Amino acid sequence: MVGDDADYFDRARPAMDWYGKAVTLMGPSGARQLTKMVDQICVAGRVEALSEAMNLAQRAGLDGEQVLDIISKGAAQSWQLENRGGTMLKGEFDFGFAVDWMRKDLSICLDGADCNVARLPITAIVDQLYKHVQQKGGSRFDTSSLMWLVTER
Repeated sequence: MVGDDADYFDRARPAMDWYGKAVTLMGPSGARQLTKMVDQICVAGRVEALSEAMNLAQRAGLDGEQVLDIISKGAAQSWQLENRGGTMLKGEFDFGFAVDWMRKDLSICLDGADCNVARLPITAIVDQLYKHVQQKGGSRFDTSSLMWLVTER
């Protein structure tokens, strides 16, 4: 994701193609940051939904791995489900993108929403859930640690 003048982007593109799998000009300066904000909002929402879904599956007595296998073949499929679903079921949160970093990014998203007169009510709720994970000592846990939070009694 790049935000810049198209002429500069075209001149730099050959070099970026050497180290980037997908290099795309998103618009003028600032467009990359806005695109990253959109991405983080989607990631945070997916992680929260997956946490709640796997919590329900476990509490209902379903085989979590079997649930992940079958729903990964339908509309619920996502990178988070494929890469974090199994570790969430095992309570493993010691890798990946840290809660502290996600809170920083969500803060940027919420500030950016204010500047663009956009409402992000679910993002604000997920941010507060991550704040709770931080308060319970999970600042360096992976963002999938929302599963840890929703499974508490």
